[in-house]
Amino acid sequence: MKAYRAIISARFRMFLQYRAAAIAGVGTQLFFGLVLIMIYEAFYRSSSAPKPMSYPQVVTYVWLGQAFLAMLPWYTDYEIYGLIRTGAVAYELLRPVDLYAFWYCRILASRSASTLLRAVPIFLIAGLFLGLRPPPTLASAAAWALAMLGALLLGCSISVLTMLSLLWTTSGLGITQLVSTVVLVLSGMSVPLPLFPDWARPILDVLPFRGLVDVPFRLYNGSLPPEEVLPLFLQQLAWTAGLVLLGRWLLGRGMRRLVVQGG
Repeated sequence: MKAYRAIISARFRMFLQYRAAAIAGVGTQLFFGLVLIMIYEAFYRSSSAPKPMSYPQVVTYVWLGQAFLAMLPWYTDYEIYGLIRTGAVAYELLRPVDLYAFWYCRILASRSASTLLRAVPIFLIAGLFLGLRPPPTLASAAAWALAMLGALLLGCSISVLTMLSLLWTTSGLGITQLVSTVVLVLSGMSVPLPLFPDWARPILDVLPFRGLVDVPFRLYNGSLPPEEVLPLFLQQLAWTAGLVLLGRWLLGRGMRRLVVQGG
């Protein structure tokens, strides 16, 4: 475990150095957050029908999405992509660590550092001036923190699966873009899942993508009661475990057929 802690620590500190990129990302996400809020405001004003979420809850939901956008598995570790494509992945096989765990820790560190750099300023600005509200109770805050941990672990397992697709393809960009689109739509990042049609909700509730955005954000804004956090967290862990096992199986198959040429 000491080796994996060292990997996470080193990668985390390395990504904390990209402050200029984080500042640019904060500006971009504040802009798109305001655009989304204007769209939802028009939607709520145009209809008097009962809504599954109040307008203040939706505003908070939007700002949470912008603050934690970097945590989603919509991009992966392009350094590992380069290693696989060039054959330098052979050096990875020589490391005295489990290869899947090594790659998982790299992604975990990069997700955490990138999210931290963007989330803190967005929380401050949106909380002071743009309608981001704190959790209604301490229980909601604790439930949100636990669900965010589950979302981070689940997102990293999806990212590793996406990365492993390069073992069977010439370029992983197609799979990456497909996964990004699926995640943005089915996780609730583009549109909160309670606003989806009733027929779609039972399907969305059992898919793993709900645990990335919908569950933690609705626990935060009070749309989901904190008493439901335990079964929801266990669902996140179950999907994470299943995807990790699938990833390990795919990695084993990929490495058995891997051929590295060069000299």
